[in-house]
Amino acid sequence: MLAIDLGVFQRKAHEVKMKEALGWCAVWVTLALAFNGLIWWWRGAAAAQEFLAAYLIELSLSIDNVFVFILVFTSFKVATRYQHRVLFWGIVGAVVMRAVFILVGVSIIARFHWVLYLFGAFLIYTGIKMALPSKAEADVNPEHSFTVKLFRRFFPISDKPHDGQFFIKEKRSEEAGGSRKLRRVATSLFVVLIVIETSDLVFALDSLPAVLAITRDGFIALTSNVFAILGLRSLYFALNGIMELFRYLKVGLALVLCFIGVKMLIEMADIHIGIGASLTVIASVLGTAIVASLLIPERKP
Repeated sequence: MLAIDLGVFQRKAHEVKMKEALGWCAVWVTLALAFNGLIWWWRGAAAAQEFLAAYLIELSLSIDNVFVFILVFTSFKVATRYQHRVLFWGIVGAVVMRAVFILVGVSIIARFHWVLYLFGAFLIYTGIKMALPSKAEADVNPEHSFTVKLFRRFFPISDKPHDGQFFIKEKRSEEAGGSRKLRRVATSLFVVLIVIETSDLVFALDSLPAVLAITRDGFIALTSNVFAILGLRSLYFALNGIMELFRYLKVGLALVLCFIGVKMLIEMADIHIGIGASLTVIASVLGTAIVASLLIPERKP
């Protein structure tokens, strides 16, 4: 699907409009639900419920990524027609990172069960931190990130027009032996890709405990993550410009993370919350947060 998306539908760089983005959102969600039905038929209702719960959590947490993407693209002044290309390769890298994290996480939990309680405490901390008002996002300058500074130290970066390319060849500033030589340099678009990948690494560390609290099945955990990530580009173009409408979504996500953290911790007392009950709570909290955002008018100062 990624190959078809980039090689056929996005062969020519263009600005993704709202209608096209919503259409692709519908495609990715339909594929995820169809895969969920396949899991129900293949592995039973419990596995299907685990997949759906993990998918909802990862999809909701992915919306938080959209805030960062908007910030990064605005900071670097990336033309709209090139944003899809950056997100495509960013998502390819994200899929690889999530696969490594999840498979390692499942392996660690299988050997050291007590790690689950650390994950639970971390989720509660993350939920509380997410619920508290913060101006951190508005104050972040991606150009000042450690990763970008490190890359600039070891690799030359060109400020020339890039026409959507990550690397270009340009003439050296100094002449060597009377003839100018070309050198390969990175463009500002590749720097944007580095920032996107770095931010997704941080989000992956947050979402890993959440999905492993729902399922210890590496296959379910990985595929639910992949389907949520695949729809992230379309979600970005659909929500860009209207993110302020979902002002209560962060509170809903915070409550969900705290709920999952508590669910993991009370297992110490041999108290287990079934996947059906967990799925109901997750869907209800997120649904209420979205409806409240749309129905309750924002108070103007």
